[in-house]
Amino acid sequence: MIAAEFSARVRHDEPMSKHTSWHAGGPADLFFTPRDPMDLSSFLRQLPPEVPMLWVGLGSNLLVRDGGVRGAVVSTHGALAGLERLSSTRVYAEAGVPCARIARQCVKWGLGPAEFFAGIPGTLGGALAMNAGAWGGETWRHVVDVEVLDRGGRRHTRTPADYDIAYRHVRGPADEWFVAARLEFEHKPGVSADTIRDLLEKRRQTQPIGEWSCGSVFTNPPGDHAARLIESAGLKGFRIGDASVSEKHANFIINHGTARAADIEALILHVQKTVAEVLHVHLKTEVRIVGEAA
Repeated sequence: MIAAEFSARVRHDEPMSKHTSWHAGGPADLFFTPRDPMDLSSFLRQLPPEVPMLWVGLGSNLLVRDGGVRGAVVSTHGALAGLERLSSTRVYAEAGVPCARIARQCVKWGLGPAEFFAGIPGTLGGALAMNAGAWGGETWRHVVDVEVLDRGGRRHTRTPADYDIAYRHVRGPADEWFVAARLEFEHKPGVSADTIRDLLEKRRQTQPIGEWSCGSVFTNPPGDHAARLIESAGLKGFRIGDASVSEKHANFIINHGTARAADIEALILHVQKTVAEVLHVHLKTEVRIVGEAA
């Protein structure tokens, strides 16, 4: 199935619990980390078209079920890591670059508003895939164009007009994956590293940073906050197995060490059901749930 040039570098039955911020999830049939975009393109060209694919960055915003992932998982973190300044206001970043690194570097370059990227616990690829945001900022507000690879390993450049973009929602051509983006900012020389430190300190005080979570589990309904609704429904601290709704921020679910993906998913469904029954609001998941049940 895998060409000889890649077979030695592909891991089989790789536990996805090692690659998700929830530290839960079953094995991937195949797991591949490319050296660079050209290497990734070559891998895609030789991968049989019937093999399903999943791309991951830092593994936040992702729940992999206990039965694991059929097909191939491509890990972009550490591989697609290019970040450079193209002009006085424009930045080029590859999909595996952590969003926090984009924030820090843009501050050094005197560009903004980019500090919101520090509040996104993932890579640029994931931020592009879901229009991630924090502190009032959103990824796609700054996108000039994106570079994608299709299933055959061919590279294309696309603009925001090629996508349906909304709050935590991006839909575009099928079987294409983000490999890089050109981002546009403004001159903001007044922003310093202290600004990011202050924002991160505020985040630490209000969110369960350092515990095993995926980030926000649910999107905020129009005009409201998922955390407020979950807390109002009396669910803070509610536990299934070793997974619980965070006492610190109700839109976070914590794996206390031994939770299975099934426990986390059951807790997600319980929160949705309870909020719907008590407050008549349907919470939509922000987290992506993939794979097969055990």
